[in-house]
Amino acid sequence: MSASRQKIIFALAALLLAAPLGAHAAPADDAVLLHMTTVNLQATGEVKADPDQASLTFGVQTQATTAAEAMRLNRVKMASSLAALKSGGIDGKDVQTSSLTLGAQYAYAPNQPPRLTGYQASNQVTVVVHDLGRLGAIIDAVTAAGINQINGIEFGLADPRASEDEARRRAVKALAARAALYADASGLKLGRLVTLTEGGGYQPPVLRKTFAAVAMRNAEAPTPIEPGKLILSIDVSATYELVR
Repeated sequence: MSASRQKIIFALAALLLAAPLGAHAAPADDAVLLHMTTVNLQATGEVKADPDQASLTFGVQTQATTAAEAMRLNRVKMASSLAALKSGGIDGKDVQTSSLTLGAQYAYAPNQPPRLTGYQASNQVTVVVHDLGRLGAIIDAVTAAGINQINGIEFGLADPRASEDEARRRAVKALAARAALYADASGLKLGRLVTLTEGGGYQPPVLRKTFAAVAMRNAEAPTPIEPGKLILSIDVSATYELVR
């Protein structure tokens, strides 16, 4: 066998022997990570805050024998209601049409085809009120102007960032304290924070009173509105390393 051929054979053998060693070097570190003691935890940070704005949805519903008349009646009442909003200090940028519908109305009788009785028009707007002290008076004003549907109210914060950040701090502190407790109970020490994941947001309360019922009990005063408290919650998940 020639000297050059022997050199080629020895070179191939060296490559084959080196490959398994290189392939097993990386899993050695992975094995350490797989056998590392960790604890997975979840915590919620909550903050109560006073709302500083409210979103109100209301509308006008009208009926007439023709579609055109139903829309005309609706237009007149809605225009009057929007004027009442403007007089109450509501900026136009805080008013948005959320629904506009027109539909035929039918009467149904046994063994008879549906009979057209007229048309119904509905126009709804969503209004953001920044002065909660005037919310009841605004509701009364638009009701007097022609609004005959109030579909919901939602309190909120114009800028929730400060309250949300405080909820985050409380959630992370709760996680760290709980992880330290598990480490102590296991005879270990709290190591590094491996992962941290956030989720959640604030949940506005629901106004349980109906506006009509409240107004009937006290017709002279503005409709009373209780904004209550907002609860801002942030859910956080984390993985901590526990060491000896």
